[in-house]
Amino acid sequence: MKTGIFCTYENPHQNTRSAIADQVTLVQFAEQLGFEEAWVTEHHFDPFHVSSSILPLLAHLAGVTTRIRLGSAAVLLAFHNPIQVAEDIATLDHLSQGRFAFGIAKGGPFPDQNKHFSTSISDARAKTLEAMKLIWRLLYESEVSFQGEFYQCDRVTIQPKPLQQPMPVFVASGDDEAISFAASHSFGLMGGAPFSLGKLKTTIEKYRQINQSGSEKLMLARFCLVARTDEEAISEALPFIDKFSRRMQAFAHQIQQSGNTQSFTQLSQQSNPFNADFLIANSIIGSVQTCRDKVKQFQDELNVETIALQPIALDLLKNRESLERYQQEVRSYV
Repeated sequence: MKTGIFCTYENPHQNTRSAIADQVTLVQFAEQLGFEEAWVTEHHFDPFHVSSSILPLLAHLAGVTTRIRLGSAAVLLAFHNPIQVAEDIATLDHLSQGRFAFGIAKGGPFPDQNKHFSTSISDARAKTLEAMKLIWRLLYESEVSFQGEFYQCDRVTIQPKPLQQPMPVFVASGDDEAISFAASHSFGLMGGAPFSLGKLKTTIEKYRQINQSGSEKLMLARFCLVARTDEEAISEALPFIDKFSRRMQAFAHQIQQSGNTQSFTQLSQQSNPFNADFLIANSIIGSVQTCRDKVKQFQDELNVETIALQPIALDLLKNRESLERYQQEVRSYV
């Protein structure tokens, strides 16, 4: 099982320059520790995250690292022009010397994103899957013509073509249609931090019903804070967890009030998915022994290819200590 760092470019002190610099420092530190992957999320209109322009952030990371694989987790395809995305990720693949993995998602549950990018929640999934079909053809074919519900093109050939043949693709979703799409193309899956072990097992089982060969390609993101004791870890993690919990519950309430619950269905099927206790229980937060046990459970029950750790202390030094403790005292014992 590979270890990655999950990057959301948190900005707890409302200092964008510092937030970006700290995240870059953590990625470089993770590479020094021997982590194999770094995944960057796309967030919009959120003062707590400054990762709205995900592909330039990844291009920058490509220039300040040498070995670590870089992934998007994920490009929200419904909000972008697929031809431009194809050109950007092919270029990024060259800039990273073939270290790029393309993760996609439809986005949500954040209604402002759909509003400001003029994409209804009900259309987001269909647009995402259609865009991916077009992007895949553009990456590896010439003179591409495409007539979809949302996107059309006539004899388009992008330059450059990607370095990797093929580029790894991961789909972030627990939705049946998206799982089927990923399985039918042998794309990997991504599991977000709020998804429980049970939900993830169900997702993988659905994938395996269609495709056994790609079922091991799971990138699992987890909140992470490894400390000397469980009490110390939880105390250090709670400021982030509480903020995340309040924010997500507010979004959930907003969606439920609107009557459009499509993008919230998968998480709402879980018991209190944004409750702080639920989030801590489904994260890698605790003493070294507690974190060993949790990682072993994920590994045994999900056959995880990569576990991507999101350091959640609101202090750079604490996050460095947590990652170092994980590498030295957790990873080698699992």
